[in-house]
Amino acid sequence: MVSTLTIELIPLEEEWNGTLKRMVAARESAGTEMTGTLFGWAFGDASRHDDAQYVETLRHEALENAKQAAASKNVSVEPGTETYTMLAPGETLVDFHTAPDSLVVRCTVKLVGPGSEKIHAEGPMNG
Repeated sequence: MVSTLTIELIPLEEEWNGTLKRMVAARESAGTEMTGTLFGWAFGDASRHDDAQYVETLRHEALENAKQAAASKNVSVEPGTETYTMLAPGETLVDFHTAPDSLVVRCTVKLVGPGSEKIHAEGPMNG
C-alpha cells in the first residue's frame, strides 16, 4: 500500500474593507493506493555465486522477468521497489530438485495500475 499526500493551492479573492484581496489557500488530501506484488526469476550457475558481475546480471534478468510478468497481467512495476533474494543449493530450505546446481535470483516488486492490488507474490509462483 502506498500513501500519498496532495497539497492543492486554491486562488481566492475576497473583499476586505472595500479592497479586493487575493490570497491562496492550501488544501491537503490524503490518499491510499493499493498495490500488489510479483516475483521475477533468473537462474544461473551456482559455482559463480561469488562473481559480483555475474550475480548483477542475474538480478537484472530477474527484474526484467518481473516486468514481463507484470505486463502480461496489464499492470506495471513501480520503479525502485525491487528487492532481491539469492538462493543457492545447500544454503536454504528451498527444495532445488527442479533446478539442481543452480543459483536462483528472485526479484520481488510492487505493482501499480488498475487491478494490481489483486496480484500477490506467494510461494514459488505469483498468485
